[in-house]
Amino acid sequence: MKITARNIMPVSIILSGLLAGCVSGSPAANSIMAYLQAIASRDENQVSVLSCSAWEAQAKTDFESFSAVTVDIENASCSETGKDGDYMLVSCKGKIVANYGNEVLEIDLADRTYQALYEGGEWRMCGYR
Repeated sequence: MKITARNIMPVSIILSGLLAGCVSGSPAANSIMAYLQAIASRDENQVSVLSCSAWEAQAKTDFESFSAVTVDIENASCSETGKDGDYMLVSCKGKIVANYGNEVLEIDLADRTYQALYEGGEWRMCGYR
């Protein structure tokens, strides 16, 4: 097949669409966001599933620390910011709002860099710094 301007155009449109789909959200960042949402929705099973094996004990502690409060996640989004060994580093924006009845605690998600690890065929939450 001879390459001409006429047959390059459709190929470039298809490639642009594929690349745009890749940029919309990385699997590592999506896994961190899902972990935070599972904590907020009090889904202990999902918190465990979304954690790497080395993080499961801490995930349980994270989950239990919010068990007696109402938790909301506000204006949250996450994105990959780099790599450190086997870990994909993920930064998030937004906040966790924990309502203790008469007291409200706001936790800025930007205060931590989250670590995602590819384990068992999926990206999983595996700590923060």
